[in-house]
Amino acid sequence: MTRVLVVDDDFHVAEINSAYVAKTPGFRVVGQAGSCAEALAAVDRGGVDLVLLDHYLPDRTGVELARELQRPEYAVDVIMVTAAQDVETVRSAVRCGALHYVVKPFTYQTLRAKLDAYARLQKTLAQDVLEGQASVDGVFQALRSSTANAPSGKGYAMPTVQLVHQVIARSRRPLSAHDVAERTGISRSTAQRYLKHLESSGRLKLVLKYGESGRPVHLYE
Repeated sequence: MTRVLVVDDDFHVAEINSAYVAKTPGFRVVGQAGSCAEALAAVDRGGVDLVLLDHYLPDRTGVELARELQRPEYAVDVIMVTAAQDVETVRSAVRCGALHYVVKPFTYQTLRAKLDAYARLQKTLAQDVLEGQASVDGVFQALRSSTANAPSGKGYAMPTVQLVHQVIARSRRPLSAHDVAERTGISRSTAQRYLKHLESSGRLKLVLKYGESGRPVHLYE
């Protein structure tokens, strides 16, 4: 069982990411941290194998912490989970040993693909000896994952799932199917179907808003 520390200064986001990890077989959340100092203290206490690390933190950047976590005494791995998309940050994360880089906002399938790839890597590295180039290549191939190939549910297209999820994630208020249809260009019925799919899979929350008619409006956040 891989023990995961979730690091994000937004408590709501940390809770969502923790829920994603908890529903992934083979992974268990052992803590949350809202700053680099809290994260480092948690790693120092032990019992952490993998850190899901945001870049924008109040005391230092995630990349700076990732660099420090490469010291031998820590023996933890890092997956960056951040909205930062500039080339310099991505390059620095690679140089600091991040095994994957997940860009916010993302779906559960996106993170699941990275975690599954990490699990494959750990299984490959569990061997006592790697014999030959093919065995070494297998280590690096284990890290490869494709969000496009991740399951989205029968009858649901991954690009549309991601589009609808991103529209909700970027909104400052809950949205209805009508709102999503206007912002994405898909039909209202299609928006409703994908919203229900995302809600039933735990990636969105349904909020009922009651008006004068007595019939609730279904909103999603």
